[in-house]
Amino acid sequence: QVHLVESGGGLVQPGGSLRLSCVASGSTGDLNTMGWYRQAPGRQREFVAHITGLGSTDYADSVKGRFTISRDNTKNTVYLQMNSLKLEDTAVYYCAAGVVFTRRSDLYDYWGQGTQVTVSS
Repeated sequence: QVHLVESGGGLVQPGGSLRLSCVASGSTGDLNTMGWYRQAPGRQREFVAHITGLGSTDYADSVKGRFTISRDNTKNTVYLQMNSLKLEDTAVYYCAAGVVFTRRSDLYDYWGQGTQVTVSS
């Protein structure tokens, strides 16, 4: 079993930055991919970014060039640096972990509880 805990969410003005963290604990040895998804009110959960253990990354077009995903395997932690935040980035951000490098949320094995990011002036 793997337990994921997110942190770093909060309230930020448009154009501002936040860094989210997700720490994995438990049986993390088989995890290859760690990623971030988000869900805004009234909308479906959507892919944001993910990263493999070797550092391969993939981003949603809506965040490409503004968000950066990184990973510290020694700490079992994945980060999401979010810059130039927009109102439409407001959502609950979820950390996910699994074996397959995919955008399909149903193929991730473990999920965190989520952290709220609110972009507002």
